Amino acid sequence: MSEQTAAALTTPRPSARRRTGFSWTRMLIYLVLFLFTIFYLLPVYVVVADSFKTLPEVSTTSIWQPPKSIDFGAWASALTPPLVGSGGIGSGLVNSVMMTVPAVVISSVWGSLNGYLLTKWRFRGADLLFAFLLFGMFIPYQAILIPLVQFLQRIGLYGTLPGLALTHIMYGIPITTLIFRNYYSAIPTELVEAANVDGAGVIGAYWRVILPLSIPGFVVVGIWQFTSIWNEFLFGVTLTNSPNVQPVTVALQNLAGSFAALYNVQMAGAIITAIPTVLAFVFLGRYFIRGLLAGSLKG
Repeated sequence: MSEQTAAALTTPRPSARRRTGFSWTRMLIYLVLFLFTIFYLLPVYVVVADSFKTLPEVSTTSIWQPPKSIDFGAWASALTPPLVGSGGIGSGLVNSVMMTVPAVVISSVWGSLNGYLLTKWRFRGADLLFAFLLFGMFIPYQAILIPLVQFLQRIGLYGTLPGLALTHIMYGIPITTLIFRNYYSAIPTELVEAANVDGAGVIGAYWRVILPLSIPGFVVVGIWQFTSIWNEFLFGVTLTNSPNVQPVTVALQNLAGSFAALYNVQMAGAIITAIPTVLAFVFLGRYFIRGLLAGSLKG
């Protein structure tokens, strides 16, 4: 081996130097991102810190100061049944679970079937029907409150959890249909045609071919619907007339009280209300991104 060849082999490439060397630009970017993260998390710190304080401590000290001692009294007050001047969110959590879970499951399955039929079983007027379904996404809640209340009263579901769940199911069908239609458009139609050759019908092809491939799509739709329904307030406060059926967002608003502002109880209630959606993104966030990207490319 010649000396020139040995020198060429031992000399690091410029790109290698750039990858392994110190970069002030990268450090500056990380520093800016770190500062933005701290700024973004400041309200979270205030909520968490003040939720562990007593009411006199919240009233007499700065909200930026950490609690002198960890006190769970505000958390207990937020979860208990309604108190004088405040309302508990324990029953609201149960109501939200009983309303959110069936609404998410039904709207997800319904949107999956719609997306499957609109992509793999083309029929006359499919595009027009899809356009009408998407139109439901752009109707503001406030525009249909009066007819919605009248409709639920006529069918006997006003002021009930099934009526609230039915409302979220109907409002969730457009977005679930859109997501599943985009997702199924990336699945080759030849798979469905092969199932038809083997004797599978419309439902058989969906059950044997499409449904096993739909797990990422269901994760995306499930997280989207769960967070949207769980955090919704307008329908919850309008379509319910009793604390026994009000969701957790309405119960959280009732924590404001009528005579005194219980800031520590309100902040503890806000954390309790946010925990389910935070856990959903923590444990399923990566699958959410994968599901969104799964339908972005066709072929």
